[in-house]
Amino acid sequence: MIYKIRIILDAEEDIFRDMEIEGSNTMEELHDAITQAFGFLGNEMASFYTCDDEWIQDEEIALFDMNENGSDLRLMNQVILTDIITEVSPKLIYVYDFLSMWTFFVELADITEKIDGQSYPNILFSFGEVPDSPPEKKFEADESEFDFDNTLDNYEDLDFDENWN
Repeated sequence: MIYKIRIILDAEEDIFRDMEIEGSNTMEELHDAITQAFGFLGNEMASFYTCDDEWIQDEEIALFDMNENGSDLRLMNQVILTDIITEVSPKLIYVYDFLSMWTFFVELADITEKIDGQSYPNILFSFGEVPDSPPEKKFEADESEFDFDNTLDNYEDLDFDENWN
């Protein structure tokens, strides 16, 4: 099966790439294809995130596990596209370079049959120029989510040992 995927840079201007990739490829191979399609070196940390129809981020699929003791984190080289991207859940969020936060929306457009002689991944369409620096993010929150009445007035009540380190 061949997955036709659109990858959209989270920016004010339209910047996207349409590509075909085999459903049997790993998420790491999709990561490599995305970095190449957008002209990145591919040497920065990155993660995919599953999400719902409203692009609300859920489970992380990381390039590397940076935890010292290991964890239950799913890794890109161990996860196959067909296990994550389906017609029922066709969307992912992809973040490349956590210092710059290049953020992309990844969406399954179609599933087709493999064409003999065609090499994959295959860029079908490229639109827009990638800017030199990532688009600025506007981090906004609903004030009703915060409890401003429950602030700490007295730090001495925190029960920290005087020489806690």
